[in-house]
Amino acid sequence: MQEGECEVYVAGTFNNWSDRDKKMKQLDDGVYSTSIMIPKGRHEYKFVINGEWSVDPECQEWTSNSMGSLNSVINV
Repeated sequence: MQEGECEVYVAGTFNNWSDRDKKMKQLDDGVYSTSIMIPKGRHEYKFVINGEWSVDPECQEWTSNSMGSLNSVINV
């Protein structure tokens, strides 16, 4: 990885919280994207950025998790 590059993944209830399963593609500086087929319903997720777990700052809903932090929530 070059300086300034990030490895970004998305992990959540839809992939059993696998932190290396759904790698995101960089579109622009600081903008990453991926497409995931997930069933209808409520799903919790986080981004994994260079190994560090982070909530989605653009998300409108969060929930507490068993680790004492927050997860982002999406309703499909």
